[in-house]
Amino acid sequence: MTAPSLSLVADVGGTNTRVALARGGAVDAGSIRRFPNAEHAGLASVLTAYLGAAATGPVEGACVAVAGPVDGGVARLTNLDWTIDPASVAAATGARRIAIINDLQAQGYALGHIAPTHLRPLVPASGPLRAAHPQLVIGVGTGFNAAVVHDTPSGPVVTASECGHVTLPVRSEADLSLMRHVETAHGFAGVEDVLSGRGLERLHAWAAREAGRDTRLKASDIVAAIGAAEDPVAEATGATFVRLLGTVAGDLALIHLPFGGIYLIGGVARAFTPHFERFGFAAAFHDKGRFSALVGEIPVSIIEDDYAALTGCARRLAAG
Repeated sequence: MTAPSLSLVADVGGTNTRVALARGGAVDAGSIRRFPNAEHAGLASVLTAYLGAAATGPVEGACVAVAGPVDGGVARLTNLDWTIDPASVAAATGARRIAIINDLQAQGYALGHIAPTHLRPLVPASGPLRAAHPQLVIGVGTGFNAAVVHDTPSGPVVTASECGHVTLPVRSEADLSLMRHVETAHGFAGVEDVLSGRGLERLHAWAAREAGRDTRLKASDIVAAIGAAEDPVAEATGATFVRLLGTVAGDLALIHLPFGGIYLIGGVARAFTPHFERFGFAAAFHDKGRFSALVGEIPVSIIEDDYAALTGCARRLAAG
């Protein structure tokens, strides 16, 4: 039997790039390496360094997941001044088949191939999980985005979006005050302006102002303060963040009807894992009036696999 062809997979984040080898849709965990982006002029330099150190044979395919929009197979990372396109990836790797996808798409392709130990149930469904129905991945980290996974006879199709830039939901005077606060900095209050790492800092500054304080903390310090459960401003920040995330997730649930499940990923989502229940994520997610029962049929879980995007890249290549 012919062994599956060797492929290269890469997950390009804002700070680091992870690279690995894969065969037949499975990532070789021992081959994973991380490269600081600041030490390289572009992705080609990273891939060349990786393959040189790996001393491996030629790779047949290469798939790159990028934390940013991909247009016509080309990704541009403005914070790095990197342009990633099929020609440069092919030149660096020698691969014949090239795929460049959004990082949320990569997470979507990984669904069904993530170990159960890396999936934490958050909100159970009111009934059994529906097979062959859409699934939705929601990323909450440096930014906010989502990708829907459609099951088709020829394999999964994962569509990209930029839903982090839709309008922040407003359902109360407090929400309106928050929206106005965000607008003073950006002129437009999008979901990502609150539901992200930087957004959490912005939300905390607003909550402090509402409490008559002038306090500015980094996201990691805010999460620590929320965990301590002693500071009223941190508590207000956590409660508002979780409520808005539940609201937005519920909105996306009604848009896509992902009866195959919703999966949260990203560092900020994972940092809030201990706090979703006490701050009422499920209640906010289900709060859709006469459609609450419909949303209740959709389960929500958290992906706790650091390398899910690499797995998704491998599955994307295996799908052809």
